[in-house]
Amino acid sequence: MKDAQIQKLMKLELARQKRSINLIASENFVSGDVLEALGSELTNKYAEGYSAHRYYGGNDVVDKLDDLTRARALKLFGLSAKKWSVNIQGLSGSPANLAVLHALVPIGGKIMGMNLSDGGHLTHGFKASITGKLWKQIPYGVDRKTETLDYAALKKIAIKEKPAVIIAGFTAYPRVVDWKKFRSIADACGAFLVVDMSHLAGLVAGGAYSSPFPYADIVTTTTHKTLRGPRSALIFSRVDSRDLPAKIDKAVFPGLQGGPHMNQIAAVAVALGEAMKPDFKKYVKQVIKNAQALAKELSKLGWRVVSGGTDSHLILIDTWMDGRGISGKKASEKLERAGIIVNKNTIPFDSRSPVDPSGIRIGTAAETTRGKREKDFIQIARKIDKILKSGN
Repeated sequence: MKDAQIQKLMKLELARQKRSINLIASENFVSGDVLEALGSELTNKYAEGYSAHRYYGGNDVVDKLDDLTRARALKLFGLSAKKWSVNIQGLSGSPANLAVLHALVPIGGKIMGMNLSDGGHLTHGFKASITGKLWKQIPYGVDRKTETLDYAALKKIAIKEKPAVIIAGFTAYPRVVDWKKFRSIADACGAFLVVDMSHLAGLVAGGAYSSPFPYADIVTTTTHKTLRGPRSALIFSRVDSRDLPAKIDKAVFPGLQGGPHMNQIAAVAVALGEAMKPDFKKYVKQVIKNAQALAKELSKLGWRVVSGGTDSHLILIDTWMDGRGISGKKASEKLERAGIIVNKNTIPFDSRSPVDPSGIRIGTAAETTRGKREKDFIQIARKIDKILKSGN
């Protein structure tokens, strides 16, 4: 590279990644093949529109890439092209969720999403997001005692408020989700059921977590977390009389975006192909085993694990513990100084500010990619405990 300043920063970031223990739940390490596709000459092609329906010339190759990527996405999740369609042009998860709401809900309509502090995502209608400014969020949360979803309470809210969309899927909820109950709730109030499986996509693809596809109308996902691909998004929509695929496609383009990033789509296709290999199933099962080992050891060491454990790749730790411990911000900063990267995070019914909350969120996907197993995560738990209890 001729740009010495950028090359220096790239080297510094690579060095940081190599010397750090990465426990960010929404990060992973991609393969060299994914990186090669992402940095390819496909960057040069502007392909506004959809396969066989573009607004520019020279699209013979990228149309084949588009078709291949969509076919791989459906195949990975065991979906029939007769029953499901997939849009692969979403730039990342937030634009994808915005596109879905744009397609399904009139401006000012009601959308039902989980409280941010209970584990929901900004784009599920939180007031700071554009989704909370264009639509009215009807929030739901977890039970105060169990810190798990209260489906009965959720159903009462849904029947009373009659939202146009119910969003199931979360950014900081560690437990298994009963998609069938969500379907029943959506049917009871006449809502679309949209599942955001961004954190769970790799686990679902590898058969380590229950699939939402038998129950959802729309499924969105990022591709860079447990799916181990580039930063991008997929939007799956059920093919039926409601014409959902056409509505989604129009919402993405021309509704929100221009030409797709074909290099990004190629990298997604590579990651989807990698996720079809037998080793990927072993990987995602190990991800969950590692998370459970980490949670169990931290609990033994005296830290409060939100909801008592995890069924996925992520863990929420109450580091504040009613003032007996350390704030989430301080915990994150202390760990980073020691080379362990986590993120501060609110916990259910948090009394502290999101800027300096009561907990941290930990994920095991990235370090499992590096080959770590249960015994390694037990040692990581002990390191975390020692660092957070130190006076530094």
